[in-house]
Amino acid sequence: MPAIVIIGAQWGDEGKGKATDLLAERTDYVVKFNGGNNAGHTVVVGNQKYALHLLPSGILTDGVVPVIGNGVVVDIEVLFDELNALSSRGVDVSKLKVSANAHVITQYHRTLDKVTERFLGKRQIGTTGRGIGPAYADKINRVGIRIQDLFDENILRQKVEGALHAKNHLLVKIYNRRAIAVDEVVEDLLSYVERLRPMVADTGLLLNEALDAGKTVVFEGGQATMLDVDHGTYPFVTSSNSTSGGAATGSGVAPNRLERVIGIVKAYTTRVGAGPFPTELNDESGEWLRARGFEFGTTTGRPRRTGWYDAPIARYSARINGVTDFVLTKLDVLTGLKTIPVCVAYSVDGVRVDEVPVSQSDFHHAVPIYEEFPGWDEDITGARTFDELPKNAQDYVLAVEAISGSRISAIGVGPDREAIITRHDLLGALEL
Repeated sequence: MPAIVIIGAQWGDEGKGKATDLLAERTDYVVKFNGGNNAGHTVVVGNQKYALHLLPSGILTDGVVPVIGNGVVVDIEVLFDELNALSSRGVDVSKLKVSANAHVITQYHRTLDKVTERFLGKRQIGTTGRGIGPAYADKINRVGIRIQDLFDENILRQKVEGALHAKNHLLVKIYNRRAIAVDEVVEDLLSYVERLRPMVADTGLLLNEALDAGKTVVFEGGQATMLDVDHGTYPFVTSSNSTSGGAATGSGVAPNRLERVIGIVKAYTTRVGAGPFPTELNDESGEWLRARGFEFGTTTGRPRRTGWYDAPIARYSARINGVTDFVLTKLDVLTGLKTIPVCVAYSVDGVRVDEVPVSQSDFHHAVPIYEEFPGWDEDITGARTFDELPKNAQDYVLAVEAISGSRISAIGVGPDREAIITRHDLLGALEL
């Protein structure tokens, strides 16, 4: 059975949670392999809406084992808050497994995230202030705290002391904030140990054994391709690898076991935070997309920047990730438009560029070149087959598919769990 990676192919908020949930009933394990509680998935089940931030969306499906991999940074307070909220609504959360090697977000990470962002002034990155970047920085600087460290108080105390030695000087002397006491941090982290202990596992071993036994494993990426720390619009990116390669490093499953990569794209484009965005609409059309698509962050509530579909970005994502299938979401949002522009290339200093420029400066100054397609007025939220879509909606999907670098295998036509059209089975055999 396959190991399948689901990634965002734009700047996030494309609907990855819904796609993961679509597959979850036919899978055995759903794995979050990167990021933290700095992004959210909204999943609608019946008349119930669930907003998840740290947990894999597969936790909402009976029989699925949700896994938080080693590539995730975990705010344990947020983890337990989410588990409590789901339990209170009757969701079984007992199967959750958390990697012993996942890094922990502490209170000093959250503090540093907020004060450094404010200190940047006009050069702010647009972080969520939840400590994700500082936690990953500590990981790379080899002063991070892992989940397994919480079970040895002596080791934990030594690591907190080491991490705070330089950070307290920074907080006090540069940012004019109070020093953070080692005891304060240690006591806070130790308070979670007993509840956390049954969840912790060697998740890399667990997942490899599952694949050996013929189980289906879905890897769910946080954020998206254009926010990847290596391949995104650096420095306006997240602090982890949110592309398909991150599924291997963030889970302990080898790349040659990842058989399929599903890229999620909206029928238009959104972005949260600062950074270049060629198709951004700072006009009535942008406001219309934001209102129609309810484009506000699941985690932060911030209004998302909105723009038309960007085919060069889709092609870039297809190439970087090895996308085998696209899921096109929120097609219904475009209903009512007379014409729908699609960015097919850019103009950079008057020269047509068909691919995403490698130069950040060029990308920042790229002007979209649009082709326009006829819109439709019919309500498509009840469509469950491609043929049930209006002809103009079909033509839009086919035109986008032809210029995006991979086939469109599923189409989201509404917020409900079942509001999706399947053109190619996402778990079926790949066509050669």
